[in-house]
Amino acid sequence: MNNNTFVVILITAPSPEVGKQIARLLVEQNLAACVNIISPMRSIYRWEGQIQEDEETLLIVKSRADLFEDYVIPTVKAIHPYQVPEMIALPIQSGLDVYLEWLQKETRRNTE
Repeated sequence: MNNNTFVVILITAPSPEVGKQIARLLVEQNLAACVNIISPMRSIYRWEGQIQEDEETLLIVKSRADLFEDYVIPTVKAIHPYQVPEMIALPIQSGLDVYLEWLQKETRRNTE
């Protein structure tokens, strides 16, 4: 199995409730095999010329690279309250074979 087909996606949300809503939707639609929710998390960033500091929730999404652009991004954008939500996909370089097989089995496009 080609490990480069899998990604970890980082998504920030404004609250645990919004994070849970996004996580459940991604898993229900088979766009993610698993989503870990870390909360609270402190974010410091620049927005519209000002330094901001907020408490946020971090989602760690395990998925496939071929689902990210066409499926994960539009699904999350449709329900995410942020004007510019963070969605970053990082390639999985290596992993336990049985875990990656499970990840492959649990994720698919709507047409598969």
